[in-house]
Amino acid sequence: MKRAMRAAPGPLPLLGLLLLLGALPGLWTLLLRLEAAARREPDSEPRPPAGTPSGLWGWGRSPAARGERGGDGQKTFRALLAVPAAGQEEGGGEGQFVAAGSPPPAATASPVERGIFWSRELEAQVPPGFAAEEAAAWLSAARASRVASLERGGCGRSSNRLARLSDGSRACVRYGINPEQIQGEALSYHLAGVLGMQERLPPMALALVEARGRQWESVRDELRGSHWAEGAVVSLTRWVDNLTAVVAPAPWGAEAGAGRWLQPLSAGQLGGLSPSQLVELVQWSDLILFDYLTANFDRLVSNLFSLQWDPRVMRRATSNLLRAPDGGLVFMDNEAGLVHGYRLLAMWDPYNEPLLRSVCVFREGTARRVAELHRRRSAAAELRRRYRAREPLWARLGFLSERQAELLQARVDFVHRHIAHCRAQ
Repeated sequence: MKRAMRAAPGPLPLLGLLLLLGALPGLWTLLLRLEAAARREPDSEPRPPAGTPSGLWGWGRSPAARGERGGDGQKTFRALLAVPAAGQEEGGGEGQFVAAGSPPPAATASPVERGIFWSRELEAQVPPGFAAEEAAAWLSAARASRVASLERGGCGRSSNRLARLSDGSRACVRYGINPEQIQGEALSYHLAGVLGMQERLPPMALALVEARGRQWESVRDELRGSHWAEGAVVSLTRWVDNLTAVVAPAPWGAEAGAGRWLQPLSAGQLGGLSPSQLVELVQWSDLILFDYLTANFDRLVSNLFSLQWDPRVMRRATSNLLRAPDGGLVFMDNEAGLVHGYRLLAMWDPYNEPLLRSVCVFREGTARRVAELHRRRSAAAELRRRYRAREPLWARLGFLSERQAELLQARVDFVHRHIAHCRAQ
């Protein structure tokens, strides 16, 4: 009798069985949703270990200052950008992130359009730089003005001078150790115009050193002390006040320090960056493309080269890159570009080419101009036309050689193929 009572099912096990059967539809629904989410959002990119702090771009406070723990080992450029900022959750759309504990925004615009172009809204936030009308007015005044004084310091090499012009403005007068440096400065300035990014470079004009000429008559004694050759061509670059140093965003330094090259910056890896950080990246994308086309080795490339004996160099100021008070980047001192840079491609392209490949988001206008120069095979012709039309002293320095013109077109073609590759990803 007792055995029969123990074998008989009681009410509690029966109730548990009924509850289990009732929960099965809910569990099945949950599994279906998880499977659908996995199909919608494949995670093809490598992601860093859990707990990795974001915000390693070099802007704002350090992770330690925010009370966050440090990174777990060296991270790739893609992985650093793929992780939302601490305390944030990834939303459903590209580039949309919602801070925990705060109401979600009604709509967050993506910083990238059509996969590889910075959005128009983001580009509209980029500081205007040197407007074309303002630059033209300064160039006209500088060519007509007399040099009132020449001072040492503030303009780079000891052979350069800071000039005060008769209209009250100031300019850096650059005297090249080799004439091709001034030629490279002038051609780089006008190539920036062909590419639609001249507003990032200070206005630049050529001048002829003539001790008895009208423009230099007030500074004849200073000219004797400068050891400038009579008849030399120098560049006059507008002086800009209150510029500050620029440190490259930290992932460049992190990758180089680990002995690895960068992975492409692409649209899906911009989460958690503030508007000001994105605005700066828009300008960096133009800078890296510009320096590749001109083969300029005297900016970020020189910092990368110096890593072999200075492992902290990427945490220091980037050569020949400054920031205006409004946040706009200023591409300074481009005399290493084109002529001088093209002679040294074998040495510097191992640095310039990976830098170009590290960018897969572009200003649409820049990409459009590159595509036109590629389609028409007209890079050197467009540069020559602009240079001759806008620089009265162009013939004093001449233009690119035939070989240099071919190299310029080849580099334009390479950039065009790189943009197409990014589009296909």
